[in-house]
Amino acid sequence: MSAVKNDMINVLSQQEIDAIEAEIEHLPDRKSAAIDALKIVQKYRGWVSDDSLRATAKLLEMSDEELDGIATFYSLIYRHPVGEKVVMYCDSVSCWIMGGNKVRDRLKEKLQIEPGQTTEDGKYTLLPVTCLGDCDHAPAMMVGDDLHHDLTPESLDKIFEEDA
Repeated sequence: MSAVKNDMINVLSQQEIDAIEAEIEHLPDRKSAAIDALKIVQKYRGWVSDDSLRATAKLLEMSDEELDGIATFYSLIYRHPVGEKVVMYCDSVSCWIMGGNKVRDRLKEKLQIEPGQTTEDGKYTLLPVTCLGDCDHAPAMMVGDDLHHDLTPESLDKIFEEDA
């Protein structure tokens, strides 16, 4: 086994490597799997650390900088640890016009954190996103994979009670 492959195995799990290699098989070249590879690493770890990014870049035969540029471009690739669930609230103009700022303020109050922070118990990380594509039902947010729309500050209590 080569030293590079051995270094990757020390950082990436065999399951991660196998899953990434399976994605590469369907693509024209290794670099084309960059987003899928980052998603795989994040699925196993919850986020993409510097070490796992470097190991993934080696596996994809690309530079760390190239892969980091891709990772930091996509808001759903987390380059810092996040909570068990990420609460993404839309901060687009549509949501703002429909009262999104009041929803954001209530989220901050309810979770007792500022955007970009994680609750003390590690359950939630609060992040703004440019758009959730639900403008006709603004304001909107996602809690983990669940989309919630037509939000009001009062509706947040029920959402988080059901999520508990």
